[in-house]
Amino acid sequence: MQNSLLTKVLFTFILIFWISAISAQDTIPTETPIDTTAIDTIVIRKTQERIKNIPRGANLTNPVISFKQTKALNKPYKRFRVPSFWTNINKFGINFSEVAFVNWNAGGNNSVTALGNVRFERNYKFRYIQWDNNMEMRYGLNLQDNQKLRKTDDALRFSSTFGYQRDTISNWYYSVKANFNTQFSNGYKYPDRTTPKSRFMAPGYSFLGAGTSYITKDQKFNLYISPITQKATFVMDQNLADKGAFGVQRAILDADGNVITPGENVFLEFGFLVTNTWETKLMDNVGLKSRASLYTDYLRKFGNIDVDWELNVSLRVNKNILTTIGTHLIYDDDILFDEQVDANGIVTNPGRPRLQFKQLLGVGITYDF
Repeated sequence: MQNSLLTKVLFTFILIFWISAISAQDTIPTETPIDTTAIDTIVIRKTQERIKNIPRGANLTNPVISFKQTKALNKPYKRFRVPSFWTNINKFGINFSEVAFVNWNAGGNNSVTALGNVRFERNYKFRYIQWDNNMEMRYGLNLQDNQKLRKTDDALRFSSTFGYQRDTISNWYYSVKANFNTQFSNGYKYPDRTTPKSRFMAPGYSFLGAGTSYITKDQKFNLYISPITQKATFVMDQNLADKGAFGVQRAILDADGNVITPGENVFLEFGFLVTNTWETKLMDNVGLKSRASLYTDYLRKFGNIDVDWELNVSLRVNKNILTTIGTHLIYDDDILFDEQVDANGIVTNPGRPRLQFKQLLGVGITYDF
């Protein structure tokens, strides 16, 4: 009984396995061509511009040219130039003043005064380096009835300042400065024309030192402070040097007034220098310009300050006509007045320093070139 049951189960298992094998062979798919199509990248735009309505026709009219709204240029056209780090200023000016009398009961002398000035500037500015160079020349003459020609102004001045800036934010510079100034022709105490009081390079002044400068971005304000500055005074005329003019060592004379040891031609000082130039606009067509120099010597008379200050106010009528009101104040302890000399030519009283002051008023023509 058990054998027959086992035989039936085995037969059933073999039958099922045979049937599943036959059906599995029938389900293998045959090769058929792929019925799909490759599609490229699709770009979907979020916004789409609307197609404008393009007109199909055009109205053709005759062109009309009109110059009714065209204005002429106020200044001549300037061609493009490669930018330069140099700034050049060239100015020439001449001022006149004149007084004439005809049957004038109150009296007076006819006079004509002319003052010419030339100024050149060559300034370099690039990143941390600034180099300013300035040369100024002035000369003035006055002519009156029954008098010879007289000098009213005489100056030759040159200055150069080299500055290095640590960064482009601060306005402070490490600076080295050199100044030189003298005059062109002889100066007299009129009406005496025999003995000159000053000549070319008598005196001549030079300053050389190092310090720091504060310069604004527009370069209208420049303050220079130098604790180490050498000042040299030159008196190249021996007659003036023998008299000890302008602070040089005077000559040693014998009892008869003869020169034993000639006077020195150069006088050196070492001290503290402060200079300032300031230029501003007071109102339309009115400008102010100031130049000041303060110096004291460490070795001889520290605290005794030499002052040189010029202040000029300019009133501009137009581009070329300018009215100038100026003052110039000088105090130098080495320039003495009221010297007293005895009959033998021996100086009994060397004199004393005084405040020097000059005022100028003129109307003239200026030209930039």
